[in-house]
Amino acid sequence: MKKLLPNLSTYSLLIGISLVVALAVILAGCQSGSKTNKETVPKNPNCKVEKSFFGITPDGDSVTLFTLKNEQGLIVRITNYGGIITEIQTPDRDGKMGNIVLGFDNLDQYLAGHPYFGAIVGRYGNRIAKGRFTLDGETYQLAINNGANSLHGGIKGFDKVVWDAEVISCKERAALKLTYVSQDGEEGYPGNLTATVSYELLMDKLFITYEAETDKATVLNLTNHTYFNLAGEGTILDHLLYINASRYTPVDDELIPTGQLANVEGTPFDFRKPRVIGERFMETGGETGGYDHNFVLDTSSEENVIAAKVMDPRSGRFLEMSTTEPGVQFYTGNFLDGTYASNGRVYIAHSGLCLETQHFPDSPNQPDFPSTVLRPGEKYSSRTIFRFGVEKNPI
Repeated sequence: MKKLLPNLSTYSLLIGISLVVALAVILAGCQSGSKTNKETVPKNPNCKVEKSFFGITPDGDSVTLFTLKNEQGLIVRITNYGGIITEIQTPDRDGKMGNIVLGFDNLDQYLAGHPYFGAIVGRYGNRIAKGRFTLDGETYQLAINNGANSLHGGIKGFDKVVWDAEVISCKERAALKLTYVSQDGEEGYPGNLTATVSYELLMDKLFITYEAETDKATVLNLTNHTYFNLAGEGTILDHLLYINASRYTPVDDELIPTGQLANVEGTPFDFRKPRVIGERFMETGGETGGYDHNFVLDTSSEENVIAAKVMDPRSGRFLEMSTTEPGVQFYTGNFLDGTYASNGRVYIAHSGLCLETQHFPDSPNQPDFPSTVLRPGEKYSSRTIFRFGVEKNPI
């Protein structure tokens, strides 16, 4: 078990050094490419962004697939439809490349509907009770799309729109910047909101940076909903998981937080020491078992401290996550039922897990939770870092 989570201070130092390197690269003057209709000529052929036609939406918008590659051999594919990560290729302990995320290789399947595979979700990731909140004395009614509640931004959230895309090319990194302007009243949310999400592939890390501004007070909670399966097949029940959280937010039968911050000690929600995900699976409640809960991170908004780590003992692949966000929604694909498939692989229950970095669910209605209010003149900023690697020796 010790190999799953090496000394945190060592990792903190390494991640901190990587961030300094990344900042130096940016300050050195990375050049932004123009919009998606122009090619990018990278300085380093091993660190580049390629693009290809991905399809046409029913509204007639052309959609592009962007492929980020770097010198580490990592490959990340992203489409500007919903900002969706469609594929991440990493090696196993034998050097064999494999796709470690759930998704599709064509736009039509995404357009037909899916459980947020790889998507940017917003304006508000996770649930808002009854789709209603009050801000500055005014009550707002949001679109209802999850029982009696609003989930992940409503009926047509950020996962279902075409984002403007800008390729950024530098010697050391491959990056893609996506921008979307959400109009006042969209899905019931107040204010004209300009949101940007940047994906940057640097060494062994994928940086996701969120920024936004509004012209009217609103609520905002952006995240990415990628489903990971480090084995590339089967379920994630035998993956090992560590979460740097001593508390979580219990929920009611509709998965709405009760407002309590409960201690994880002695419960199935205690992942402060790495353990198998499926070990106490049926103790979490619900008919099928599984996790769909927000964990209150002990990282104090420090992006250079590991917030979570997951590892597949079979392939040796691991994923580390750090974030500036106060929470992470750990979800084990409980509602996957074999409806979706790609290239012969059927996505059954627990085929993937999500680590959705976030502010807490239903925060607009929970005064004791960290605020998600964004006001004019303020800038929303959030970052999540995924680090990919391999444990050379089986545990």
